[in-house]
Amino acid sequence: MFTGLVGCIADVKGIVPDGAAIRLELTDVGPAHSVAVGDSIAINGCCLTVVQVEQGSLFFEAGAETLRRTTLGDLGTGDCVNIEMSLQAGDALGGHLVSGHIDGVGTIDQRTDDAQWSTFWVRVPPGLTRQMASKGSIAVDGVSLTLVDVEDERFSVALIPHTLQETTLGKRQIGDRLNLETDILAKYVQRQMECRGEEQAVRSKQ
Repeated sequence: MFTGLVGCIADVKGIVPDGAAIRLELTDVGPAHSVAVGDSIAINGCCLTVVQVEQGSLFFEAGAETLRRTTLGDLGTGDCVNIEMSLQAGDALGGHLVSGHIDGVGTIDQRTDDAQWSTFWVRVPPGLTRQMASKGSIAVDGVSLTLVDVEDERFSVALIPHTLQETTLGKRQIGDRLNLETDILAKYVQRQMECRGEEQAVRSKQ
């Protein structure tokens, strides 16, 4: 589990295709000396497992399904990514509970800069906004943010100067793709509502 509080920005040093998968090498991953093989790390919000640690670099493997459902397949050598280490027992929950499982990929529809602040409008896959509500939480490229407005096919978030400076979001522009993870509680609420609707439909036919 994660909280959506980015610990550092790492650099993509190498990407090696492996059939339909890739092997990803990252450098400058904060306290890399304390990372071990098997650890879980969120990369732009996507939870991956460390498969090798070598001379300041961390290596990961991303399969075809991960590449299809996230933006990790868009990465190139020299790109930067948001990094968050997984929670340890007793860690503070400063953001919101984030699983590292991406629900969809959104596209920046509009960016408005006001002095040191920015507002993003992000267009999302059909139906995903059913798991969103104004003032609720969402993870965007692994960053815990508060939803401002929610429409049928897009939502807005306001980014403070610290977020723009300390994460990759500050460099994002219109047309860029972003990993999105909705709030886990919203998923359960939606599922319960769907089940209730299915039960009522069955009863009406009896």
